[in-house]
Amino acid sequence: MPHFICRTCGAEYAESPQPPAECRICTDERQYVGWDGQTWTTHAELSASHQNIVKLEELGLYSIGIEPSFAIGQRAFLITHPAGNVLWDCIPLLDEKLVEMIKGIGGISAIAISHPHYYTGMAEWSRVFDCPIHLHAADRQWVTRPNAQTEFWDGEVKVLENGLTLIRCGGHFDGGAVLHWAAGANGKGAILSGDILQVVQDRRWLSFMYSYPNFIPLPVSAINRIVAAVEPFEYDRIYGAFPGKVVPTDAKQAVKLSAERYIQALKEPD
Repeated sequence: MPHFICRTCGAEYAESPQPPAECRICTDERQYVGWDGQTWTTHAELSASHQNIVKLEELGLYSIGIEPSFAIGQRAFLITHPAGNVLWDCIPLLDEKLVEMIKGIGGISAIAISHPHYYTGMAEWSRVFDCPIHLHAADRQWVTRPNAQTEFWDGEVKVLENGLTLIRCGGHFDGGAVLHWAAGANGKGAILSGDILQVVQDRRWLSFMYSYPNFIPLPVSAINRIVAAVEPFEYDRIYGAFPGKVVPTDAKQAVKLSAERYIQALKEPD
């Protein structure tokens, strides 16, 4: 039986003879059901119409996307290290060429994901590479394809191997997390932020939202929590969820100034 994939958000579901009645990721107010109603595809269909695109972002970091763009359109990242490679965030397509490439550079030792909108094909990636998935326990109810190798972590940080740390920020999901990569940006540190810290079109700035497609802002308390969560870490660069969305330098200052600007915009005028 196939694992049906939502065409609007990319969430992959447990195998079934017929598609689910609805996608519970999309019926949540942070997302939306497509204008043509709920529609589905399968991994076989997606593989026939789309392909994976890999780009070297910097030494030790690859971005992985789908072409043409599918569902939300986010990219995943592969951080490479002699002791084990880690996939950050996920996409619903894993084609044969990409599998061969990743296995050729050491495979994947672990998967970590920022929040449920990017869970997508994580169970299939875990199956192919025989590796665990690290998700924050606060978001366990959003898993659409259960996997025996999924490990739920609690608390505010989880230290992985090879200078990687998961940081719980909250934001538009309770367990929303970012990944700190100490060796990134030539040793100055980098954050892979998903859209918890959303790099905007003017890449000197970031934004913070409860729902991006529906333009629902976060309250001031949530912004302060996000900023406080990443403050103890040193970083100079932020890689956002979408192609080209990178704050290349002075990213820590950009987070501070962006939060101040956002909070000021929420205040009532004098």
